[in-house]
Amino acid sequence: MPYLILTTALVALDQLVKYLVVQNISPGQHVPLIPYIIELTYIENTGAAFNIFSGHTWVLTLVSFLMSAILAVAVVKRFFRHPFGRTALTVVLSGAVGNLIDRVAQGYVVDMFNFLFIRFAVFNVADICVVLGGIAAAVYYLFFYEKLEGIASTARKGTAHDTAETDR
Repeated sequence: MPYLILTTALVALDQLVKYLVVQNISPGQHVPLIPYIIELTYIENTGAAFNIFSGHTWVLTLVSFLMSAILAVAVVKRFFRHPFGRTALTVVLSGAVGNLIDRVAQGYVVDMFNFLFIRFAVFNVADICVVLGGIAAAVYYLFFYEKLEGIASTARKGTAHDTAETDR
């Protein structure tokens, strides 16, 4: 239940920010958010990050749908049992669903955050969720999965230490 609430809250935040941008900024218009650091720039993105696959909305919609379904199953079936791992997957799921809603409803994703101090893609709240949730999931899997999930490392099985322990 808390994962459903988190998903709902993050998707709602994403959709609210996108709605406010669409209602208050013209496409292509720039509005300072934090001067010299970040501005709001309303972009209708038919592609993915850095506008790759631009114009292939149907492919990206299909991929978003499949990833959303896979992530939902992973959360429900407890692919990660520990709350940190499940939360990370839930955050990625929220981002996938947020952008999926745009692709299905409009045929493009509304992007708005534009860094001024580096050349970077314009992005949205859903993209932030995908990136931060993905990083958290990777960190969890690489550094904590074995310890927190209680799964023994296959690399250690059959080592001299393990063999000596079983011979006692």
